[in-house]
Amino acid sequence: MFKKKEKKVYYDKENQIPILKCSICNGEQVAGFKDSRTGKFEEVMLIRNQKDLDHFKELYGVKDIGKEY
Repeated sequence: MFKKKEKKVYYDKENQIPILKCSICNGEQVAGFKDSRTGKFEEVMLIRNQKDLDHFKELYGVKDIGKEY
């Protein structure tokens, strides 16, 4: 009957960079955050279409997201 309101989830904006990790072979895309100090990538969600990407951006308050291959 009523939709749940999604809470914005926060991430460490000083040390983490939002990245869209893309596979060259099969085109799979995974959104997540890369630690700028260690370079470690933390996967958050699989991106299948533009709607998923928009949902990720809205959920984390991200405007621009870089791609990494």
